[in-house]
Amino acid sequence: MLLRLDYADPATAETVKACADAVSDLARCGLMAMVEPFLSHRVDGRITNELTPEAMIKVISIASALGTTSAHTWLKLPVVDDMERVMAASTLPALILGGEVSADADAAYAQWEKALALPTVKGLVIGRSLLYPPDGDVAKAVDTAVGLL
Repeated sequence: MLLRLDYADPATAETVKACADAVSDLARCGLMAMVEPFLSHRVDGRITNELTPEAMIKVISIASALGTTSAHTWLKLPVVDDMERVMAASTLPALILGGEVSADADAAYAQWEKALALPTVKGLVIGRSLLYPPDGDVAKAVDTAVGLL
């Protein structure tokens, strides 16, 4: 579930409660909850995610506390600066998001590889970066991502 926290949006509290209820309900059934948290703001009417280490630490801390138990909760997180400190904000297992397609695929792979070395990072959830690599070679992009695992 996508959890966007916008402190200026009155619907945020209701969204947090709905996510917490879903986490609890899934856990009660022994099912995994995948929570993708972002601290978001509206800029010129559009939602913008804040991808600073400090913002991610705040939102990870909130997402980790959702529901009656976190026993079946995993996080889906983007790679940001200072991932070691960011990932220390929670003991929950996490998967790394691919994010926007980077013009520098090698730099993205290096970021993913560094994140995968952290103890709670368990894998990758990569979409567009593998489907639309800058050089157009999807097979090579997938092979490279699999090699990181």
